[in-house]
Amino acid sequence: MITKNKVVSIHYVLKDNEGNELDSSKGQDPLVYLHGASNIIVGLEEALEGKTLGDDVDAVIGAEKAYGNPVEALIQTVPIEAFGDAAKDIEVGKRFQAETEQGPVPVVVTAMDDKSVTVDGNHPLAGKELHFSVSVAEVRDATTEELDHGHAHGPGGHQH
Repeated sequence: MITKNKVVSIHYVLKDNEGNELDSSKGQDPLVYLHGASNIIVGLEEALEGKTLGDDVDAVIGAEKAYGNPVEALIQTVPIEAFGDAAKDIEVGKRFQAETEQGPVPVVVTAMDDKSVTVDGNHPLAGKELHFSVSVAEVRDATTEELDHGHAHGPGGHQH
């Protein structure tokens, strides 16, 4: 049974409200995580609590228990000159790491003109309701090493 400190393997399909597939483990190894260690979004972890091997779960998870709502402070418009020589490579949709006082932050360019660039540091799924279809492929006790590290390890142990 899925409870805190169990290593769980799941196959999943993630869709948005319109039914568009956003992500999936189809044709791949299952997603393996340590339950109760914040390795996956809280809403999915809650939906899987108490399930067992072979269970199928359909869960609709609101933004507040997924990637949160967009934070306006993470959307900034900066002068194009701030990009220096890299400005010629900037285009809407481009993703890169912005260096901040808190360290590197992944951002996406959401708008630009000849004077400024707007970047958004929110998670791409922030503000979105998510629809998961999940099949539980394995549930096992976590090893001491996995508990110490706070995440599951793959076959043979350490995978990082």
